[in-house]
Amino acid sequence: MTRHIPEGLPDRIRHFIDGEFVDSVGGETFDVLDPVSNETYVQAAAGQKADIDRAVAAARRAFTEGSWPRMLPRERSRVLHRIADGVEAQDARLAELETFDTGLPITQALGQARRAAENFRFFADLIVAQADDTYKVPGRQVNYVNRKPIGVAGLITPWNTPFMLESWKLAPALATGNTVVLKPAEFTPLSASLWADIFREAGLPDGVFNLVNGLGEEAGDALVKHPDVPLISFTGESRTGQIIFGNAAPFLKGLSMELGGKSPAVVFADADLDAAVDATIFGVFSLNGERCTAGSRILVERSIYDEFVEKYAAQAKRVVVGDPHDPKTEVGALVHPEHYEKVMSYVEIGKAEGRLVAGGGRPEGFPTGNYVAPTVFADVPKDARIFQEEIFGPVVAITPFDSDAEALELANGVKYGLAAYIWTNDLKRAHNFAQAVEAGMVWLNSNNVRDLRTPFGGVKASGLGHEGGYRSIDFYTDQQAVHITLGAVHNPTFGKQEHHDETDPDDPDPR
Repeated sequence: MTRHIPEGLPDRIRHFIDGEFVDSVGGETFDVLDPVSNETYVQAAAGQKADIDRAVAAARRAFTEGSWPRMLPRERSRVLHRIADGVEAQDARLAELETFDTGLPITQALGQARRAAENFRFFADLIVAQADDTYKVPGRQVNYVNRKPIGVAGLITPWNTPFMLESWKLAPALATGNTVVLKPAEFTPLSASLWADIFREAGLPDGVFNLVNGLGEEAGDALVKHPDVPLISFTGESRTGQIIFGNAAPFLKGLSMELGGKSPAVVFADADLDAAVDATIFGVFSLNGERCTAGSRILVERSIYDEFVEKYAAQAKRVVVGDPHDPKTEVGALVHPEHYEKVMSYVEIGKAEGRLVAGGGRPEGFPTGNYVAPTVFADVPKDARIFQEEIFGPVVAITPFDSDAEALELANGVKYGLAAYIWTNDLKRAHNFAQAVEAGMVWLNSNNVRDLRTPFGGVKASGLGHEGGYRSIDFYTDQQAVHITLGAVHNPTFGKQEHHDETDPDDPDPR
């Protein structure tokens, strides 16, 4: 297989601070690999505390002295629409770089690039249409809510669909008038470096957007602990989220954390079986299985279980694994050899915990690169590690159930609670099950099709807080209540009474 290398790759990846591309203060770098060859293709600046300090100082200066927080919403909206135009104008180039850096199939990377533009358009429109609450007591009082940007937002993003997930945080943070420091994932820094020119050409003032590359333990840690960063939005592993929670606690920072998942897809006997197979295949094998909302546990009612497993396994074997740059590819290469080893270790664990019905290792014809065949385990018990733990790859566990109550127990029987997918044509069951399942988001008879107006977030170990739509506006702004008295002032009067003798019979009882 010929390895595709995009033209015009950078000589090195640098930080972007206060309108300039810069190296690390101390000159530190790290290697960046492409997942098809696992060869180092570029060196990236490795941010340290000094680099974070420099970026935060620029962002803080842009916030306290610059024009961005003081612009009318319509003015900021115009800049955001120009950003969306810039993303759309180079969506093919973005997708090519994203695919090269992440191993995502090119068709899916292109969709993510277009979604990134849509995120900016959505928040550009939302801040112009934003209405805040007013509460009236006729003739006596008016109370209204005044929203204000908070300051420097620290954004820490993951390596799966990195450009799109960066846009998801950048768009609302900037729309509401904050300045930002972005720390992208160290596995995939390539596409993040494109934001600088897109923002500059759109007219974003210097210092409003700052980018520091580097390791989570170094650059990410320094950003979380910086006293001048009042907000942290993080997407990534639950364990990392716990560390961030602890490190942010002494500063009482605002936190939004979208963490791991082990989402159930529950298929009842009355479901449209073909649609359920299609959706659950897509739900775990799209984006190489490297998606937090993957329906990686499929729970199937026993009366259709054997038929479902047979159809599912046969279709999983037909999923096209290939060169990420080939438009026919449905599953590409996993992002990094470290992650590949983790996923393959779970495949081996699964062979002792369930019945392997598809995949189970490296696909034929791919002697190198981080390729994993779409892997399906059936008859997986609820205490199995592959049932309980997030694998974050093209690996799925299928488990039978006999009753609605058992299905709910299985669905809720993990530490995560991000998404759930329910397949049934019984309307009452669908709504009752949806409301009882422990998940931040539920899809009924649907794969993961998200409306940008809805809250995105999880419960239990899957996260803290919500973003999306107005919830993002809430997170990135301070809500100040302003109270105005109309008419006569009603004050209890203290301190105007004349001093009375202690024996004054009219004095209130002092006890």
